Amino acid sequence: MKNNNNVPLYIGIAVAIGILIGSILNFTNRPGMIFSKSAEAAKIKRLIDYIQYDYVDEVDTDYLLDGAINHVVSKLDPHSVYFTKEELQRENEQFEGNFVGIGVQFVMNKDSVVITKILKGGPSENLGLKPSDRILLANNDSLSNAKLNSNQVIKILKGEPDTNVNLTIYRPISSEVLDFSLSRGDVPLKSISAHYMLNDEIGFIKIDRFAKTTYDEFKEALDNLIAIGMKELVLDLRDNPGGFMNIANKIADEFLEDGKLIVFTKNKKGDIEEDFATKEGSFEKGHVYILMNENSASASEIVAGALQDNDKGTIIGRRSFGKGLVQQTMDLGDGSAVRLTIARYYTPTGRSIQKPYDLNHSKEYYEQFSKRFENGELMFADSIKVNDSLKFTTPKGKIVYGGGGIVPDVFVPIDTTQYIETRYLVGLNRFSFDYVDQHREALKNWTVESFIHEFDSDSEITNKYLNDIDADDFLIPNNKMEIIKKAVKSSIAQSLFDDNEFNQVILANDKMLRKVVELENSK
Repeated sequence: MKNNNNVPLYIGIAVAIGILIGSILNFTNRPGMIFSKSAEAAKIKRLIDYIQYDYVDEVDTDYLLDGAINHVVSKLDPHSVYFTKEELQRENEQFEGNFVGIGVQFVMNKDSVVITKILKGGPSENLGLKPSDRILLANNDSLSNAKLNSNQVIKILKGEPDTNVNLTIYRPISSEVLDFSLSRGDVPLKSISAHYMLNDEIGFIKIDRFAKTTYDEFKEALDNLIAIGMKELVLDLRDNPGGFMNIANKIADEFLEDGKLIVFTKNKKGDIEEDFATKEGSFEKGHVYILMNENSASASEIVAGALQDNDKGTIIGRRSFGKGLVQQTMDLGDGSAVRLTIARYYTPTGRSIQKPYDLNHSKEYYEQFSKRFENGELMFADSIKVNDSLKFTTPKGKIVYGGGGIVPDVFVPIDTTQYIETRYLVGLNRFSFDYVDQHREALKNWTVESFIHEFDSDSEITNKYLNDIDADDFLIPNNKMEIIKKAVKSSIAQSLFDDNEFNQVILANDKMLRKVVELENSK
């Protein structure tokens, strides 16, 4: 009842804020000017005061105001968004490239906090903590049998930089109880999850997002691969949602000659800003393959568009998401912020790759996978709809299209043979955790190469998993067994290896990588 009674208030405040934003906000304003001492700002303040002191029911005005701002911003475009203070902190953490903590990954297992990985570069790396350790106490707070959830544990283990945390650990392998004291510090959050050589000449780099540290990570990976003989590069941008535009520009610059246009933006006043390549590119002569899919967006599309429009490299995969809008985060003064779309960006040929959107159907904007699957474009290249009125030509005469994502140069359909119903995977994470936890010493002997080719070759582990989930209760088709075996193997690899090695396991027979090798062999 209380929520229903608040609906008119919610809408009223939303309307008031909408009027305020519409009358005051423009791109030349500084963020703080929104809340200047104007009649509109005073009106909203007075409304909130009336609700807080005179309204008949108790109302959480902070919650009400957050909801109203959210409502207004959602009516602008699909990529303008409001963040509460807590939401903004979580968002920033992903794109700052680090967080403050003790540097471990953990799972909750039978009311115990079990360390699964020690993160490189974090405070725990050199302290002696090990995977499979159980954290019993943290600064005298019991983490054992305390019925805590993961978020509550994270709050206990995280904290301010250079603050101390005392841990009491149970180590199953030796049945010891150990005490550790460490200082919380920066823990790197890597945005490049893998870089390695596919063969003697082809290197591979996977970028998961474009964070503040991504260019430095990328440059280190690129230089490392060049030093060991890389002649061709595969840049994997699949499922990369984007991030900082300037980082995307710096990465594109590594492939483009001095003076080549990377991207340009245009705001509502028509002001244009252009970004050009410099002389500093490390891979201007080598060939690059860019892997993309329907979830590659934003900064990923800037990199792909810059290379495609400059006739550099080959885009492989499926049509990308289609986000051509630029956002800026604006502080609202209390730790919250609004991320507003301030401009559109265009690839070097002048195309916008922003897909159409309807503000009355914003949910559908983000749920394009099923629509693309149903219309056949994830399976067949000729099912990709393009708009002839948005046709552009690259300097070498290649036709490219605007209006909804980057269309690949070489199409690779989605691998439907790997689809499996979730009922076959119920309990897999628990099984793989228990298996690794119980066999950790023996598993240390497995290299990535031997794991890929030999692990569970007799299907003994897969069959144990199927027995654990009572797979006899439902008939498993023969064509699903290999998929289940691959899922079991991948889940164990995730617990056993670091991100770089794990990616080598799960991409060992990847269709797009096979296409790269096929194109190389056909030269």
